[in-house]
Amino acid sequence: MISYVTNSNLNKFYNKRKDWCRKGDFGKLIVVGGSLDYSGSPILNSLAAYKSGCDLVRIYSPESSANAIKSYSPDLIAFPLKGDYLSKEHINYILSEQDKFDAIVIGGGIFRNNQTISAMKDLINKIRLPAVLDADALYSLNSKLNKNFILTPHAMEFYKITGIKVENDLNSRIEEVKKAAKKYNCIILLKGKIDVISNGNETVINKTGSNYMTKAGMGDTLAGICGALLARKINSFDAACCAAYINGKAGEYASKEFGESIVASDIINNIYRVINGVKK
Repeated sequence: MISYVTNSNLNKFYNKRKDWCRKGDFGKLIVVGGSLDYSGSPILNSLAAYKSGCDLVRIYSPESSANAIKSYSPDLIAFPLKGDYLSKEHINYILSEQDKFDAIVIGGGIFRNNQTISAMKDLINKIRLPAVLDADALYSLNSKLNKNFILTPHAMEFYKITGIKVENDLNSRIEEVKKAAKKYNCIILLKGKIDVISNGNETVINKTGSNYMTKAGMGDTLAGICGALLARKINSFDAACCAAYINGKAGEYASKEFGESIVASDIINNIYRVINGVKK
């Protein structure tokens, strides 16, 4: 029997904080993303992660993107990587930093060319942290992944990964996502009107969201929320389920206010309403 994600799924993860806590207790996250062409995705990843309770986010991005990111908000920490695009020469440095962090989000705005795809494959093969693979990273997968990895494709990205065109039929989507999660040994969160989340054994659906959530960047907010929950050391399946709920519910709040005019930053600005609605 397929279960639904509800507000109660969040209850065990957003508890009342102890009086004595410090920076890092609620997660430190790496975001690898951005390029000469795109700097917005890592911004949305990071701000969504912060709004979801993550204590620290560090963005590793090519210089052209990192400089734009740093100028956007004082909340953002962006480490510039030489050049305009991610390349293999950057990977060893990123890997050398991973022990300082709890989770990683990879893929937003990286751009797809031979250089970046090769670099992402190298990073995905070697990273030890729980990871969210989104956007351009989904084009750099191997046949087997770390079971702590969360993939967040929409229908077209799912087709690129699996060769399967999923229909607008929930039962079909559930079956195909379950098979793909088992094949790749990971968690897959297939985005849609109803999100489908599976680890290959257990499958859950999420019904929060709005038909106004078709704008660019709303997958970036989802990936950032996923990353924040992984950084809090929540297991990958629960993190994916809760992130889908939070992103969708924040979208519902924003859609009621803005309708057709909703943008991804409106999701970020409503995350607090979802989390503050959890009983503590």
